[in-house]
Amino acid sequence: MEHPKTFYTKTITTPAGDVTIEGPFAPERLAACEFHQGLKAFRQPEKQQQALIGIAGLPEGRIIVARVGDLIVGYVTYLYPDPMERWAEAQMEDLIELGAIEVAAPYRGGSVAKSLLQVSFLDDAMNDYIVISTEYYWHWDLDSTGLSVWEYKEVMKKVMGSVGMETYATDDPEINSHPANMLMARIGTRVGMDSVERFNRVRFKTRHLF
Repeated sequence: MEHPKTFYTKTITTPAGDVTIEGPFAPERLAACEFHQGLKAFRQPEKQQQALIGIAGLPEGRIIVARVGDLIVGYVTYLYPDPMERWAEAQMEDLIELGAIEVAAPYRGGSVAKSLLQVSFLDDAMNDYIVISTEYYWHWDLDSTGLSVWEYKEVMKKVMGSVGMETYATDDPEINSHPANMLMARIGTRVGMDSVERFNRVRFKTRHLF
């Protein structure tokens, strides 16, 4: 399933100054920007920038960025689940994954993360998708925030919930390996019941017969 990628932009005021939230970004636009050195939750900034350029070039890939001039200080990614993950097993064209959301430390606390999500869902095409997010505590920046794992979990639930994402139960072993981990999802308003049922089946692969 492919949709035209309608570009949206807005500017917000944060304690660190004005930040522009916009996208989806094209690969060449991402390549022309500088990546903030604090964006290192998943891999080194330069490598993460290259990964985002690759995602932006995918038919379904969407990258929304927070930038100050040509400096990217935050981003959120959307793409089909990794073929090695269980979420890809359903082979659903209308299920995409919020693969990563990250904001550089100096720009946190100004609703940048919420704004990244809000701009993402300005596009009505997102209502044709089930959007999932797998939240693992080991990706959270607990050290610089000073939050406990449980406090950070509540922050993530609030941020994701600002665009209608909810927690969903699953028997996925990796998510269930720690009680702070969670599966979150937003089911678009035009998603059919067949797709919802397929999503439910992939959430629970283990059935116990009594």
